[in-house]
Amino acid sequence: MNNRFVRWGVYLLIAIAFAIACVFLSQWQFDRNETRAADIALVEQNYDADPVPLDDLIGTDGGLGTDDEWHPVLLQGEYLADEQVLVRNRPHGGTSAFEVLVPFQNEDGRILIVDRGWVPPGEGDTPDAVPAPPSGTVEVTVRLRPGEQLPSSGRSAPEGQVPTIHLPTVAAGLDGDVVTSAYGRLVDETPSPETALGRFESPTDDPGPHLSYAIQWILFGVMGFIFIFYMIRTEVQKHREEAEGRPAAAPKVRRLDRDAAVEDELLDEVDSGR
Repeated sequence: MNNRFVRWGVYLLIAIAFAIACVFLSQWQFDRNETRAADIALVEQNYDADPVPLDDLIGTDGGLGTDDEWHPVLLQGEYLADEQVLVRNRPHGGTSAFEVLVPFQNEDGRILIVDRGWVPPGEGDTPDAVPAPPSGTVEVTVRLRPGEQLPSSGRSAPEGQVPTIHLPTVAAGLDGDVVTSAYGRLVDETPSPETALGRFESPTDDPGPHLSYAIQWILFGVMGFIFIFYMIRTEVQKHREEAEGRPAAAPKVRRLDRDAAVEDELLDEVDSGR
């Protein structure tokens, strides 16, 4: 009995540990769901807002507020076409495309990196052709996006290319006041270029599976206790059946002995009759 109680205690501890792990995992999914919901709400708030001057969202401190992501800004100035950089391995058009980054010098003197769009890959390490930006004074509308981190794998890129939109890396070869807290994703250019690049798709409003995953982890935690209860109940029931079955075996044996004795007596009578 004591061994059984110890074993059941171990079962219960395992179920508790599993349930605690499930609680942490479900909370992690709840947090991801809240983050995703906040991202969707921010896109809905800013994506189609009226463009504002760059100074309204990126002040003298050069920082981009988290509530200002995706908000359109209006720039007027010129592209620094000679400083163009390509970002490799970007998923567009069902292939690993290149995004085209061109620094844009605004009329206030600051330089904002503009992602003008994407071009398909070529035969080698570079695209076959990259359309040039409009020359001279240009009016550009972009949506502000935060920069990206360098790849954790340490992968690099050929000269004139970068592995990610890591703004300090892109700005390293530029002279002047370069904004490194955000870049602009192109919406419109005036005058229009002779050849347009591939446009960006609107961000999805799919909330993802995080909420359903969170509920599943909770159910897994409850099922752990149900499974342990079932194991204990099965063991108790088996032990009870074994305990009730042992006394019932003795009368059965005595009955078999009596039947054998009666059979022997009948055989004796038959033999004496002969």
